[in-house]
Amino acid sequence: MKSVPVYDLEGNKTGEVQLKDYYFGCEINIPVMHLVVRRQLAAARRGTASTKNRSAVSGGGRKPWRQKGTGRARAGSIRSPLWRGGGTVHGPQPRDYSFKVNRKVRRLALRSALSVRASEDRVMVLEDFTFSEPKTKLAAAIFRALGVEDDVLLVLPEDDENVVKSMRNLPFVEVIRVEDLNTYDVLANDRVIFTRSSLDKLQEGVQDEGSA
Repeated sequence: MKSVPVYDLEGNKTGEVQLKDYYFGCEINIPVMHLVVRRQLAAARRGTASTKNRSAVSGGGRKPWRQKGTGRARAGSIRSPLWRGGGTVHGPQPRDYSFKVNRKVRRLALRSALSVRASEDRVMVLEDFTFSEPKTKLAAAIFRALGVEDDVLLVLPEDDENVVKSMRNLPFVEVIRVEDLNTYDVLANDRVIFTRSSLDKLQEGVQDEGSA
């Protein structure tokens, strides 16, 4: 198991905490992380692009001119794809881009992503905190005290409206509940910061299994 320091809001070390190998020291599986990130990005696609084929375009119920004798090409409908205002051929239709990935695979991908950040020494732990009111200045002061300037994923044990509102004006901070922790957000941010309670909640009930 790896030990990391615990910091208070002034950037002072107040102790140490163990990062269990199950989450922070497992064998890194890049193909699984790639699969799960693709799944998350695919699920986020709206899939609402839509076009009308010739049967869906209004009008065109009458043959525009007789078949022979006019000197013009044969035409059966003004809504042919060849005509302006006609239907679209093979255009996009509403669809669901998401695909299924088993829960065990998703869990392995998250463990791999956390292990990547831990191996880079980019996992930090803060003492539990809250704000009496939303205050961006107080939130910014925390990261200045920690010397953190890169993109941060702040993991909370539960929703805290004052903390979320305090952080949302900081463009480099993303706040997430520990229940919603996922592979994409871990990899999309340069650093993961847990509160002591959120780390305990993540690791509770997990025995140290080495790199299993």
